[in-house]
Amino acid sequence: MNLHMLGIDIAKSTFQLHGADSAGKEVLKKRLPRYKLAAYIANLPACTIVMESCGGANYWARVFQRSGHTVKLISPQFVKPFVKTNKNDANDALAIVDAASRPSMNFVPIKQVEQQDIQSIHRIRTRAVKNRTALINEIRGLCQEYGIVFTPGAARVKSSMCIIIADGANELTPAFRESMQELYEELVSIEARLNKLDAKIRQLFRLDENCKRILKVPGVGELTATAIC
Repeated sequence: MNLHMLGIDIAKSTFQLHGADSAGKEVLKKRLPRYKLAAYIANLPACTIVMESCGGANYWARVFQRSGHTVKLISPQFVKPFVKTNKNDANDALAIVDAASRPSMNFVPIKQVEQQDIQSIHRIRTRAVKNRTALINEIRGLCQEYGIVFTPGAARVKSSMCIIIADGANELTPAFRESMQELYEELVSIEARLNKLDAKIRQLFRLDENCKRILKVPGVGELTATAIC
């Protein structure tokens, strides 16, 4: 089989393959379950494999590279114009090959495991920051109904809560004072998690030479440098 380029429409359980020779003629069309994909690709002659840059693409790219294939990832927005007739898995796989065959096509770099480690921590950290912001907004809104107004800033809110909870002269009822204590403990827990995530990011930064080079750019800190990497 003269297989030159293989487009794979990846999914959670079923994968559609479309192979073409150097002239663009179809030489392979196959649908495989997830558990058979790696072994099937390993037995193919070395070729260029192209996938959309979506969930799981970086993992499969590394798997296929270990089998000796050249792997390229392409942004889904560049594949969409090449989808012919009705959209389905087979047409998507064909569109991937058609798009990747264009000489001017731009491809997405494949992330290595170390890069995905950093990216994962940043995503978890972003969610924790959003949770902290939502919690602080809730605390400020609830306390305003009791005549208590906080100055902006997470650190100020946390320090003020200790004083407010301990102040028996304010208008907090015993029931709400207990609720405030629980909200305070939740806020402390989120900030402890953020501190732990920041420590992980600093550790990963120290191990990555690319991040250290990016840090030399004026105005870039450890957090930004690791996010860029």
